[in-house]
Amino acid sequence: MTVIIRILNAGETRAAITDLSETLSDCVNGGASLGFMLPFAPEDAVGYWQEIADAVEKGGIILAVAEVEGKVVGTVQVGLASKPNQPHRGDLMKLLVHRSARGLGLSRRLMEAVEAEAARRGRTLLVLDTATGSEAEKIYPRFGWERVGVIPDYAMWPQGGFCATTLFYKRVA
Repeated sequence: MTVIIRILNAGETRAAITDLSETLSDCVNGGASLGFMLPFAPEDAVGYWQEIADAVEKGGIILAVAEVEGKVVGTVQVGLASKPNQPHRGDLMKLLVHRSARGLGLSRRLMEAVEAEAARRGRTLLVLDTATGSEAEKIYPRFGWERVGVIPDYAMWPQGGFCATTLFYKRVA
């Protein structure tokens, strides 16, 4: 099995929108709190990924993908803080692995790649939030992230109902 982890440019992001949309839809339909509500089909994700491609083009987002046998089945982003007093910070967003590709170590490899790229671009501190009680919350400490605390009723699960969010940070340089 051939697995490739890479950082995409805007053109590559646009070329991968179909696979990225399928992965996002699969994760939302699997119950992940990612900002979208059910029902959520792959075509519902296309506009989101077009906006991400535009942000990659403008230099505001780092986008890493995991490809298995040439198909994108995982992704993660770092939004690069643009405020003058935050040139050192980035926001980790949307670590996604298609349910069919879980158990291959893709999350760890995606995180390592995007953290290294963020550090290469001068970021020394990354932050993230994730749904409290989710499977995602359990993996970040294994990747060296420090738990800060919990905010109640921060967002909603895709099927409805409030969920809390847990905040984490990691120094990357």
